[in-house]
Amino acid sequence: MSTSVVALFGEAEKGDLNTIYFCNSVEQLFDFFGNPPNETEGLFYAIQTLLLGKSLIYFRVHEEGISHKDYLFGLHLLREYATTIPHVGAIFLPRVGSKAIIDEGLLVCEACRSVLLMQEADFYDYVTDFSTPFAQPLPTN
Repeated sequence: MSTSVVALFGEAEKGDLNTIYFCNSVEQLFDFFGNPPNETEGLFYAIQTLLLGKSLIYFRVHEEGISHKDYLFGLHLLREYATTIPHVGAIFLPRVGSKAIIDEGLLVCEACRSVLLMQEADFYDYVTDFSTPFAQPLPTN
């Protein structure tokens, strides 16, 4: 039985965008990404994940919560390679309250049979985002 990993998205000082990084130690994380930029949370949660003994897939985004293209591309990669990468047990999108990104994250979670982790503030932003409907209307007969 393989150990599940956590897929996490966040900003970083260095590292390539649109790339899947596999990390098993804090040393690897530092080598790949350097120090966390001010007022970011991705690398903080990545360290916590590794200290809990979990493996990590990290996607560097240009700006946490803002760089929608980066999030959507990373989620697309996760869904596309769901059968060839280690089992993704959880996806964490800190500082993301965008309904479009979270909805895509939920689709990836369904494909990977994983859970979506989010912060309380992000959940609030998600449920109060009325730019797109939560569900399609039921057909009438």
